[in-house]
Amino acid sequence: MNWQSTLTWQNAQKRAAVLQQIRQFFAERKVIEVETPALSQGTVTDVYLDALSCNYDFLADSPAGHSTELFLQTSPEFHMKRLLASGYGCIFQIAKAFRHEESGKNHNPEFTMLEWYRIGFDQFDLMSEVADLLQVVLGGNKALFTSYQDIFLKTVSVDPLTASFDELVEVLNQHEKAADWLIEMNDADLLLQFIFTEIIEPSIGINEPQFIYDFPIAQASLAKISSEDPLVAQRFECYFKGIELVNGFNELTDANEQQVRFEEDNAKRAAQGLPVKPIDKNFIAALSHGLPQCSGVALGIDRLVMLALDIKKISEVQSFSIERA
Repeated sequence: MNWQSTLTWQNAQKRAAVLQQIRQFFAERKVIEVETPALSQGTVTDVYLDALSCNYDFLADSPAGHSTELFLQTSPEFHMKRLLASGYGCIFQIAKAFRHEESGKNHNPEFTMLEWYRIGFDQFDLMSEVADLLQVVLGGNKALFTSYQDIFLKTVSVDPLTASFDELVEVLNQHEKAADWLIEMNDADLLLQFIFTEIIEPSIGINEPQFIYDFPIAQASLAKISSEDPLVAQRFECYFKGIELVNGFNELTDANEQQVRFEEDNAKRAAQGLPVKPIDKNFIAALSHGLPQCSGVALGIDRLVMLALDIKKISEVQSFSIERA
């Protein structure tokens, strides 16, 4: 019966308890809850991420008889950084986010995201705080911390920062993961992402949350370049029990550099025959005004609840999956 909820009343109460734990966690640290719009005139340029959109007829500067395309947020990131540039202190938000992608056991196009920003934190400070939150909600073993470079060397015996395209193809061949379409793209960064997803991810975060940090710059368009290694940016992710749970950055604050990275994203989009996305001018203007040094992170609430309740399908922690929405 498709009218019924995919989330039981018993689990709804447990989900509410997790949300209460999260809010208490931030209240104790004096991190303030905020709300930002779900609709925006700009959107992400990420080649591997697409926003849902709608048309709106009533913006003051809309041409007569023409709608303006608005985008549902893929995360509240740009708006929250605009708050920081406006003078806000440390903030968090529990928000609906939307992504135009296929649904599955860990994915729904509409989901709930926890995002927070800590002024003065670097990526290691924030990873530590994320680990503290996971300990509060999930308990269990303490987290592990491994660099992107080291996890490649350990798992597939290749340095991802210096490996040639041919070396990466050989890794795929050794693990019987090579595919003609993948190699024909002639994109070393795409091969790195495929190797990480298909070969490395299943082997990490098995018994405890595992943080991977210092990603290649091409995979971290919103993060600062490392002062210790110009080949990597200060981005981190966290995995636990087969689930990608967290994505965080030591935030890029240079407006000119951010504009360049967005344009590079759009150039990749054009090269792959994908639509070019409008750069969020309000976000760039906020960076130009001045974003304080900060680190920020996004955490999937639905996935966190799945782990807390030992549930294997995201639909069972959401009131209605997309098929029943």
